[in-house]
Amino acid sequence: MPGERILVCVAWPYANGMIHLGHMAGSIMPADIFARYHRLIGNEVLMVSGSDMHGTPITVRAEREHTTPEEVANRFHGINRKALQGVGASFDLYTSTHTDNHVRTTQEIFLKLLERGYLEKRSTPQYFCGSCGRFLPDRFVEGTCPFCAHEKARGDQCDSCGKTLNADELKDPKCQICSSIPALRETEHFFFKLTKFEDGLKSYIGGRTHWRPRVKGFTENILNEGLQDRAITRDISWGIPVPVDGFGEKRIYVWFEAVIGYLSASKEWAESKGDEEGWRRFWTDPACRSYYFLGKDNTIFHTIIWPAIIMGYGGLNLPYDVPANEFMNLEGQKFSKSAGVSIDLPDMLEKFQPDAIRYYLSVNMPEIKDTEFSWEDFVAKVNNELVAAYGNFVHRVLSFTHKNYGEIPSEGKAPERMVTEVTKQIESARDAYQKAVGSCDFKLGLKAFMDLSRFGNQFFDAAEPWALLRRDRAECGGALNLSLQIVRALAVMAYPYLPFSSEEVWRSLGYEEPLEKAGWRSLDEKLPAGRKLPQPKPVFKKIDVQIKEEREFAGFGKMELVVGRITEVSDHPKADKLFLETVDIGREIHIVSGLKGHYTAEELKGKSVVIVANLEPATLRGARSEGMLLAAESGDTVSLLVTARDVPPGTRIVGGGKLSGKMLSFSDFQKLQLVVGIVAGDRADIGTQLPCSNCDSNAKGRKIAFFVEGGKALSLRCQDGTYITVDKDLPLGAKVK
Repeated sequence: MPGERILVCVAWPYANGMIHLGHMAGSIMPADIFARYHRLIGNEVLMVSGSDMHGTPITVRAEREHTTPEEVANRFHGINRKALQGVGASFDLYTSTHTDNHVRTTQEIFLKLLERGYLEKRSTPQYFCGSCGRFLPDRFVEGTCPFCAHEKARGDQCDSCGKTLNADELKDPKCQICSSIPALRETEHFFFKLTKFEDGLKSYIGGRTHWRPRVKGFTENILNEGLQDRAITRDISWGIPVPVDGFGEKRIYVWFEAVIGYLSASKEWAESKGDEEGWRRFWTDPACRSYYFLGKDNTIFHTIIWPAIIMGYGGLNLPYDVPANEFMNLEGQKFSKSAGVSIDLPDMLEKFQPDAIRYYLSVNMPEIKDTEFSWEDFVAKVNNELVAAYGNFVHRVLSFTHKNYGEIPSEGKAPERMVTEVTKQIESARDAYQKAVGSCDFKLGLKAFMDLSRFGNQFFDAAEPWALLRRDRAECGGALNLSLQIVRALAVMAYPYLPFSSEEVWRSLGYEEPLEKAGWRSLDEKLPAGRKLPQPKPVFKKIDVQIKEEREFAGFGKMELVVGRITEVSDHPKADKLFLETVDIGREIHIVSGLKGHYTAEELKGKSVVIVANLEPATLRGARSEGMLLAAESGDTVSLLVTARDVPPGTRIVGGGKLSGKMLSFSDFQKLQLVVGIVAGDRADIGTQLPCSNCDSNAKGRKIAFFVEGGKALSLRCQDGTYITVDKDLPLGAKVK
């Protein structure tokens, strides 16, 4: 109902890489749709989230990049905040867990829980890695889950079965950094007494009859199995300091402090508005409803741990609803930055309209079961539904009306049956839409919108305004007025899902006031006959079926080219001419190469090279190879492609095919042409001169790598502009293999 207060909390993505479509479908899109809808109907909304800066994956990446966790976290926080703005995520505040405000809030809650007897110091065994010389945070330990036998379980949780774990429960544990086997040692930590909250949590969960059955059932199963007290400090240096003497070398563990971010972000938002106590309206008023949007792997932290913290601290609202989504998968695998399974949001925004991305994520949202991303489905849904049904109807109506009337015609002479039919369809769609979106059933809400779009097309075809125009201009105007009423209803209903195109359609109807400000109530107003209509433009464009890469050089888009750093080199035990290399590309892969005789192991170790990361794995003389190093060849000289200056492992080569997520066969790779050349003005000299679409004077005279296709050349460079060169002198035109 209008006039209510709604708090929208969105799971905090780790700042160890770019936000991907899994994040968007799982938590960000549903939250944004929900927040925009409630603003539209007149409710007061606060939507908060930010980057989880202290997650262990950030530390892992920093160590692999030989930099600091703070540098990694700040870098990706900036990239992701920009991408979220680009896709229209309407956060009132997108902050981070590395602010002074968050540190203060977390430490204040920690001390309050300690004062009330909910925290206790205990000696506990924790894995210590002798090779790394330190205690390992839970996520630095990998092993086999004792419950479901998943081989990639982490020391705090198994993503396969969702069970929370202690690292010492894992079978066959190993250090995620160096792969050695760690040993358990005693260390002292603070434990959160979850066992004291079992009865309170059971009573709380029992009253959540409006929760999704899977979320409620999963939480009840965890409670029925019995809770265990959890250590909430760790022997790490990156994170929030423990505000207790004697614990200066330890930090508050991320799973405890990250959920506190919802409260600290609300306080930061209030302070930014000049109303330091304004956060209380959303946290202490029992009438305010708080919704937490997240993926299913975060369920336990929001339905058990965070409610327990709130109960222990006191005075704050418990979550009203936790509409956790399932996973959107890519070729059967969960989207994961750390596992390298992702389609990054910044990449998508380079190629597609934000609303095209938003539409597909909405219609394919994994609300009650896992869904699958595929390029074929993306193209089909956008072209056949968004463009052909909604976009086509809107443009037909607006362009016909503008051409023949130039203004909104009067409804006056529309036949009564038409008025009745259109009014009934709009009201029915509105009712179904509000019921669905208000209860977090976003796919059903989108269906109500699309059904009205299809009705609009049918109505327009049946009315035949092109024929009516010749017979009875006034009746034609009436039919067009009704069609415009459908267009307006669609623009308003689409707004939470498709904010950019909705505003365009809104302005095409002659409105000057922003759509959100006009709000849901605008649907109850008459369209003002006689208001001038601007020249309409199509709001969507079709996606080409072949569009893995929207620009020239489509073949380049088949390759996922990334920078890799060679960390280990050894002889192949069964082949005299082959090396075995361990390569860091943001994750660890193993490659078999024929570089022996051209480089020594010492020369290769530490070198930053170019890797084809999506090459189909192959077994070479009994050793598995998960990618390919690129090298140029001329006569007996073989030269690796390298970066012109140091860049982090995992950095993408611009134009590479990270978007497709598909494997490339070796035979298909051989059809692609990569060569060595130099920049000559706006041309590439590779023995012959070819037009170069991205050459610039910074590379003039330097031998660099080019991709050649269709009589044109494309220089290879990293996202930050660093060129890909060769580490040995080779003639122009030397081929890359």
